[in-house]
Amino acid sequence: MVGLLVALLALALAYFALLDGWYLVRVPCAVLRARLLQPRVRDLLAEQRYAGRVMPSDLDLLLHMNNARYLREADVARAAHLTRCGVLGALRALGARAVLAASCARYRRSLRLLEPFEVRTRLLGWDDRAFYLEARFISLRDGFLCALLRSRQHVLGTSPERVVQHLCKRRVEPPELPKDLQHWIAYNETSSQLLRAESGLDDAVKDQ
Repeated sequence: MVGLLVALLALALAYFALLDGWYLVRVPCAVLRARLLQPRVRDLLAEQRYAGRVMPSDLDLLLHMNNARYLREADVARAAHLTRCGVLGALRALGARAVLAASCARYRRSLRLLEPFEVRTRLLGWDDRAFYLEARFISLRDGFLCALLRSRQHVLGTSPERVVQHLCKRRVEPPELPKDLQHWIAYNETSSQLLRAESGLDDAVKDQ
């Protein structure tokens, strides 16, 4: 019995030492909770909320939530969001997938130890290759917008238009993207062109 406990402890230590343990647990749990315990969200553009709290493991040397944790929390909230609105299911049905191709973050005020917050995620729109999402980190102490993240989810194996059509059973025109997001998309396209030229790659190689 003691040997079994030691082996389990060693396995747990190896899991958390060698793998990003909590992340590999939290994302599947968020997806399962969204699929099994929460109601389906029919409006693709509706905002969804994911609650969180700053834990000691989230802190940096200045004792506030470190930069990388915002990206991680946004990732978990985004997985739950895309599950509830049906996008993940539609991607699976079409034999496709979506990968994070770009993101940007604005940090406006620190989140402190044990401070409760919400990640408010919404789909801003899509183009012929990607979905664009926004995540707002709202402090539940005073409602202040502490951080704003934008992300580009590149769709592989199909197109965003087909995903939306699969969900809505009809063709849907994408909403007009916010002006600041359009500027960010243009920046990413220019950066991609420069990097492809620098690497000697073309679009066909990039999309493989």
